[in-house]
Amino acid sequence: MFPFSQPAWKSIASSKQETRAKRIDAAVTTLSKEVGSLDAKDEEYLRASAAEIVRNISEGKWLAVNVAAAYIRRAVRVQELHNPITEVLFSEAIEQAKALDEEFQRTGKLKGPLHGVPVSIKDQFDIGGVDSTIGFSAWSNKPAEKDAGAVQAIKRAGGIPICKTNVPQTMLNFECSNPVWGVTSNPWNAAYTCGGSSGGEGAMLAADASALGLGSDVGGSLRIPALYCGIYSLKPGAGRISRQGARSSNPGFDAVKVTPGPMGRTVQDVKLLSRVLFANVPANGFEGIAPVPYRDVTIPSKLKIGYYFEDGFVRTSPANRRAVQETVVALTRAGHELVEFELPFGPKAIQLFAGLTSGDGYRTLQSPCGDDPIEKNLFLITLGPKLFGWIRRTAVWAIETIMGDPLFAGGLRNSKHSNVADYWQKNKEMAIMNKEFYELVWDKYEFDAIVAPGMVCPALPHGGTTRLSPIANNTFFYNIIDSPVGVVPVTRVDPGKDQLPADWSSKGNQIGSPILNGGLYGPGGVYNPEKMKGLPVGKCHNSLVLSYITRSHGRNRCSSGW
Repeated sequence: MFPFSQPAWKSIASSKQETRAKRIDAAVTTLSKEVGSLDAKDEEYLRASAAEIVRNISEGKWLAVNVAAAYIRRAVRVQELHNPITEVLFSEAIEQAKALDEEFQRTGKLKGPLHGVPVSIKDQFDIGGVDSTIGFSAWSNKPAEKDAGAVQAIKRAGGIPICKTNVPQTMLNFECSNPVWGVTSNPWNAAYTCGGSSGGEGAMLAADASALGLGSDVGGSLRIPALYCGIYSLKPGAGRISRQGARSSNPGFDAVKVTPGPMGRTVQDVKLLSRVLFANVPANGFEGIAPVPYRDVTIPSKLKIGYYFEDGFVRTSPANRRAVQETVVALTRAGHELVEFELPFGPKAIQLFAGLTSGDGYRTLQSPCGDDPIEKNLFLITLGPKLFGWIRRTAVWAIETIMGDPLFAGGLRNSKHSNVADYWQKNKEMAIMNKEFYELVWDKYEFDAIVAPGMVCPALPHGGTTRLSPIANNTFFYNIIDSPVGVVPVTRVDPGKDQLPADWSSKGNQIGSPILNGGLYGPGGVYNPEKMKGLPVGKCHNSLVLSYITRSHGRNRCSSGW
């Protein structure tokens, strides 16, 4: 390298971003010439659910090309403000929309249940002809040969991919940032993260820049962006949706399975995309996808619903507790039976998740980084295996005995290189935890559903995951037990309601890790209701997920105010 030349990764990143900008400009020029710079119905298109878009097109009231143009115009503006887009598919989307309009005019038939719906796609899913970099410069300029299985299903149903969206470096983090594409911010407040790893999807949907989104989840990646951005998502059980053509920085790791899933602005939108994705069973069957379509479930008028406020690892903030409490009150008034219970072995989730994901010291996970700078947000996640054994053991002892934090120490103790016996033991413990959860919760209480905090805190400010990434224990839990989970927005942070109570720090009120609680709620902590004012706060539902959410939430959506 010459003394004044820039590193290769930086040149690649600059080139990719320049290409993105040129494709956006070209599409805007084409739109202005062929469709017009603005449509009086743009806001109507943007506020419509995916199902409403399809219905209006089927009734001849709207054209797919006008709908696509409206979302593209919004996406251009959102990209300027929040940077959610990686690969630009605007020109291709307009051509697809025109073809759909011509087909409908000729036949009078819709192509499928997503006819004309603009869809954004998480960057890891291959789309023929464009890269799937997932933020690695080494994976740039290597376009995919064909579409991922889930993308094929969306296109067959008439959906129109308009762009691919940003992810965190390695996708094992929930700050949406990487050296190639940069940082994506939260549309509600640009000082805060949109979450991850499906963070670009969360930002696009929250800002009405796409009508549906395709994401994935291995530790909260569908749920955290939905919770932080005020949208809906579903993490199905593993094996429900094809992963064919979904890039991974950690190929071969399958102890905790990656699960693709739908994201949307209404419950109905999530159900609509679920129907399409669940029905997509690859012909060769090598993935073992269950040939079971989406099923409508008739649920009783009175349900027995369990709920909890704490996972025992990090204390739940007043705002997130309020989201659960308001839901409990509303469901009780609706005639359902609500039963509070204690989540068994909540802190065990992060010990198993850390132990399983760090088995090779994160060597495979980080190998595609090459010469790319490692994002600071990965510091705490990847720290354990970097330490010499005696240093880690000394740190664990000090944290546990001197600092009085056995929960934080437990995570660090398990984050290390593992031999085969250790790895097998962790898998065995995961299977036992899964079995015991079903026995101690579902069988014991006979719940129809569970309501819980999705995360312990609203969205973190940028850089917050550097020292607070373990707070995702709440989401890890349901990956470890492989349970379907749906996310629903409930409220927004209100400084008048969500302050820390006077007795928050009293001895009798101590719950969870003192270190992580200090980072959230102590002096200089990130939980600040004044600064967080207006950020979305959601909750998670387990079991009978979409049928139950539809009954309890109907068409509600968390308006972005755009």
